Amino acid sequence: MRVFVAGGAGVLGRRLVPQLVARGHEVTATTTSATKLGLLEQLGAEAVVMDGLDARSVGEAVARAQPDAIVHQMTAISGKPDIKHFDRWFATTNRLRTEGTDHLLAAAEATGVPHFVAQSYGSWNGIRQGGWVKTEEDPLDPTSTGQGAEAIRHLESAVFKAGGAVLRYGAFYGPGAIDDQVELVRKRQYPVVGNGGGYSSWVHLDDAASATVLAVEQKARGVFNIVDDEPAPASEWLPYLAACAGAKRPMRFPTWLARPLAGKTAVAMMTEGRGFSNAKAKRELEWQLRYPSWRQGFKAELSD
Repeated sequence: MRVFVAGGAGVLGRRLVPQLVARGHEVTATTTSATKLGLLEQLGAEAVVMDGLDARSVGEAVARAQPDAIVHQMTAISGKPDIKHFDRWFATTNRLRTEGTDHLLAAAEATGVPHFVAQSYGSWNGIRQGGWVKTEEDPLDPTSTGQGAEAIRHLESAVFKAGGAVLRYGAFYGPGAIDDQVELVRKRQYPVVGNGGGYSSWVHLDDAASATVLAVEQKARGVFNIVDDEPAPASEWLPYLAACAGAKRPMRFPTWLARPLAGKTAVAMMTEGRGFSNAKAKRELEWQLRYPSWRQGFKAELSD
């Protein structure tokens, strides 16, 4: 197939492009920076510069590539994590999930691209009622407000209506994905909030990429949780991450103190978050994970 990867130079794109190429697909991958064209070419793709927020740029790039499938991996997450000011930190990513999604879908319609796969998010943001682990039948947390939650809802609705596949990736880890978080852990600036009972789901970049390849090849439709086998509370995964990183055990902050210091998003994640089940992806996509648990993956990634 001819596959168009929008955002090919991102942390996931850099793992996805080689997997697509290795399976015989012709890949066109985009970047916003001409300095990264060489990187994408080394990965085996035809590399193009594209501005995902410019409808004309997107339309021209897709028209030239004439792909059989578009994979939307455009984000702009960089710099030190700023959970307290989440919307500010994610401002460009939120636009890419709204305006960028609309531009790609319009280009797909204009050029007759039959399949569309898009990156969404499913780590701790399941509905905060009932059990701690959610399936695709459960809604995302409807109480989540702000531009980030609205952007995810927009993306999922638009892609679903277009008959595409929405991949709710868990929290990424792997090469280049959590370096900033690990630095905070080592500085003891990443505390457990409250009892740390909120659940999160993780996924290694290579496993996320392999699931994406399957969604492309199988022309999957609907929503899939792309997470590992072990959703876990912050009180378990964060101390384990610290141990793997050779850091001291994380401090604990009471909720009342964390709220003004870290913000409501961090408090919700750490104390009320709901993780996700991967049963549907494993069943329908026949997805097999290299790292079934973050326990194996954190250790492997940080053992050096």
